[in-house]
Amino acid sequence: MRATRRIPALLGTVALAVGLALVPTNAQAVQVVGCSEGALVNAINAANLIGGDDLVLAPFCTYTLTLAHSTDGGSGLPDITTPITLSGISTQIVRSSTAADFRVLKVDGQGLNSGELKLSGVTVRGGKAAAGQPGGGIANLGGDVLLVSSTLRNNEAALGGGLYNETGTANLAASTVVGNTATTAGGGGGIYEASGSVNLVTTLVSANSPNNCAPLGSVPFCGV
Repeated sequence: MRATRRIPALLGTVALAVGLALVPTNAQAVQVVGCSEGALVNAINAANLIGGDDLVLAPFCTYTLTLAHSTDGGSGLPDITTPITLSGISTQIVRSSTAADFRVLKVDGQGLNSGELKLSGVTVRGGKAAAGQPGGGIANLGGDVLLVSSTLRNNEAALGGGLYNETGTANLAASTVVGNTATTAGGGGGIYEASGSVNLVTTLVSANSPNNCAPLGSVPFCGV
């Protein structure tokens, strides 16, 4: 059974993480990404090559993904294998409704990879993981994920329609997880925590199917 988390400590940790997500480090130049699928794909590939970067997305832009761009073909964007920040203002990253099935993002912190994803002011929508695959919006495999004022909406997967977390850590602050679907019974329509930890701070997880978070009790402050 999980030990009870100390909420004041958690709030302090997430507040610090939020601050770090919003302020670029001195070592990394801020990259402004044009409003197109190709520009975003190229920017993430370039960021991975240099060991991570802070990418500023076009405000009010919808980046529509028509093809899978990950190495295994399972994700619309290149796998996040280094620390990458995506900051937007009412910005959306959306899988095209006519595209093949793929999730939107995978964070890979396994092996030699050190994937960390920070989303600020971004909506991830319409991801549909291939049959049997987890994480329709975001699949976090051994990495770190931080969502600040961001939304996971109308994504679908076998487990974790909005977010699937395995081994890694995911913190969601002032964010929304709504309208996502898991195709497996009890599969965590909003969030599925296979292992690791998922923490919610002033975050709404609601109206996901067949449930909001799974397994039951794995995500503190998330109702069924």
